[in-house]
Amino acid sequence: MNCEQLNKFCKDTLMEHLDIVYTEVSDGRIVAKMPVDSRTFQPMKRLHGGATMALAESVGSAGSMTLIDPKQFAVLGVEISGSHVATTSENEVFGIGTLIHRGATQHVWEIRVEDKSGKLISLCRLTNRIVPLKK
Repeated sequence: MNCEQLNKFCKDTLMEHLDIVYTEVSDGRIVAKMPVDSRTFQPMKRLHGGATMALAESVGSAGSMTLIDPKQFAVLGVEISGSHVATTSENEVFGIGTLIHRGATQHVWEIRVEDKSGKLISLCRLTNRIVPLKK
């Protein structure tokens, strides 16, 4: 899947509601952007940690989707962790996913959430299970 296909695939989902847009896909790397606005703020008008985690899981899951045949397999997030090391009220953040492990049944992604200047906001790790679709 390329960026256009991923963005279309996410219509009518949480990703569309949060305005997460995939901007780069290559082998073992994926990037998406998300606004920092009323959809993703916490009450102090800063980026909400839960929205950050939604971005991270969306990036890692989409990354795995680019590596499998979606007609034969599904991607299921089974574990996510994140360390929020900074906050931001800038207008957007970027989730940059890097594939750490690619097994037949499991993928592990590291996702850096950064502001537009490259400042680290959160460092996340996602484990996806790759499961065959039932026929």
